[in-house]
Amino acid sequence: MSKELSSKQKKILYGICIALFFLLMVAICWFAGKPLVKFASEPEKFRSWLDSLGIWGRVVFVGIIILQVFIAFIPGEPFEIGAGYAFGPIEGTLLCLVGALIGSFIVFSFVRRFGVQAVEVFFSREKIESVKFLKDAKRRDLLIFIVFFIPGTPKDLLTYFAGLTGIKLSKFLLLSTIARLPSVITSAVGGDAIGVKNYVFAIIVFAVTAILSAVGIWIYIRISKKHEDNI
Repeated sequence: MSKELSSKQKKILYGICIALFFLLMVAICWFAGKPLVKFASEPEKFRSWLDSLGIWGRVVFVGIIILQVFIAFIPGEPFEIGAGYAFGPIEGTLLCLVGALIGSFIVFSFVRRFGVQAVEVFFSREKIESVKFLKDAKRRDLLIFIVFFIPGTPKDLLTYFAGLTGIKLSKFLLLSTIARLPSVITSAVGGDAIGVKNYVFAIIVFAVTAILSAVGIWIYIRISKKHEDNI
């Protein structure tokens, strides 16, 4: 009886911890994430702020990207554009990739530790089920690479979901980091073009990226639907 009571107490405590964690994430999104996205959407102010921090501006920016990856509600595109504007296309891309790599490591380890309940803090069970096709071990690695490679796909969802699959952490980090390159580079290049006032080139870059994103989302939906039809 005492063991059963102890088990119930653990479940209650676990539920309270998940609820508190959810409230903490909402608070961070509201008080930190929302202002950061708005700030990053004003490139000149964003660059001036980072420049005022000196070398620590790079460290702070990487921390922002880690926070963005971990708190899946915060969009990453404004920060990638801001990185290109503030640091240039090469350094901006590298800083984004470093932050994404560390953030993905934290998310993956977090999900491996706490399981599907940790993912449900951010996503509904329906959304989790929508990427169930990644559990197919034979095609999983290729599909992860494709989905991270295509602009516009729900990478934050997939970063969390990957921790529920059997893929090794090292392999996931390698695949996802390499696959992120095209979308991060295009955003950083577009941000740099805005910084040097080459607005025509910036418009072309963002227009092409938008088209690729639309095509990517369509391909992602087709992959998901095709797998569901085969189940």
